[in-house]
This record gives sequence, structure tokens and C-alpha cells, in this order.
Amino acid sequence: MSAIDTTRTAHTSANPFAGTVARLIANVAAWNDARATRKALAALSDRALEDIGLSRAEIDTFGARR
Repeated sequence: MSAIDTTRTAHTSANPFAGTVARLIANVAAWNDARATRKALAALSDRALEDIGLSRAEIDTFGARR
């Protein structure tokens, strides 16, 4: 079994443009992380999903904005 570290550090700056760009990059990175998670879950068998307490129908809810 492998694990992927998806933690990211936040950078702060006095420049408001830099903050906007940093937020944009963070949003794209979060979207990509959710996409990769959904793709990995979709590749699992129904039995494997059942073992972790998920159904195939619940995969799309991962990464949804709260």
C-alpha cells in the first residue's frame, strides 16, 4: 500500500496580487487532488470499496465543495 502526502504550505505576502495567485494555485491543486482521489477510488473493485465503507455512487462526492 502506498500513501501520497498532499499537505501544502501556505505562503503569505504583502502583495495582494501574489495572494490572489497563491489562492488560485491552491484551488487548482485542491481540485487536482480531489480528481486523483476520485480516479483512484474508481479503479477499486466493488469489494474493495465495500471494505472501506464506500459505494461506487459515493465516489463523486469526494472533493465536492462544502
